[in-house]
Amino acid sequence: MIIPPVFKHNKNLFLAAFACFILFSCGPEQPAKDKKPAGTQVEKRTPLIPFTVVNKFPHDTTAYTEGFLFHNNLLMESTGAPEYLPYARSTFGFVDLETGKLNVKVEIDKQKYFGEGIVVLNNLLYQLTYTNQVGFLYDAKTFQKKGQFNYANKEGWGLTTDGKYLIMSDGTNILTFLDPIDQKVIKTLQVSENGYASDRLNELEFIKGYIYANLWMTNTIVKIDPTSGQVVEKMEMDELVVESRAKHKSSLEMNGIAYDSINDKVLVTGKFWPYIYEIKFNR
Repeated sequence: MIIPPVFKHNKNLFLAAFACFILFSCGPEQPAKDKKPAGTQVEKRTPLIPFTVVNKFPHDTTAYTEGFLFHNNLLMESTGAPEYLPYARSTFGFVDLETGKLNVKVEIDKQKYFGEGIVVLNNLLYQLTYTNQVGFLYDAKTFQKKGQFNYANKEGWGLTTDGKYLIMSDGTNILTFLDPIDQKVIKTLQVSENGYASDRLNELEFIKGYIYANLWMTNTIVKIDPTSGQVVEKMEMDELVVESRAKHKSSLEMNGIAYDSINDKVLVTGKFWPYIYEIKFNR
């Protein structure tokens, strides 16, 4: 080893300088600040659906909303009855948009059942229950009970239809398609967003070829491609929650999407919300 003259009379100084040289010359190469490491992928973001509130109606603040739909050009709602709310009821009926009150057509025993999603198809109304693994069938005109059916899903949450099958959610990322005649499973659909399972699918609505779903405990609505299960767009409804809670502090997460196909309008609400909002997609 050749020692430079400047260090000949101070070997310790030389050794310290040499050690520093080795440390910095052999350290890991620092990536350029304007370059991304090899293999880095840009995180995908689901496009948002812009919307405008075009109308607002009153909503019953005692309604623990579980189902929301239009039938014969009238708005229907189903409700559940949590144990901690003695005034809550498991019902369904028609909503009076002038008062927000529910004209109850059927009420089930809340000591036995927790009412969940509803849907109307082929002159029958189908109703799910939460944990009993049983659903009920009613005449869609008289609301007389026609029978009941069982399903293997551990829980029943939301219901909608594509005009051919019943589409059911159960709180997971799985949607179950049922034959409306015998309620047998036709197929299941795994829903995902950017490669990750989209869990907690709740209240459902079928709008112009896509399935829209509330995500439980959030204020997000996702738009699902029914052929692939991919979430293609979504809506964030936080501004509606803020307004609802300012009016009624007990308002919970949003849970209610209803599509009026005759007048081409969408109504949304939430559990204990004071309002029902008519929204328009801006595109």
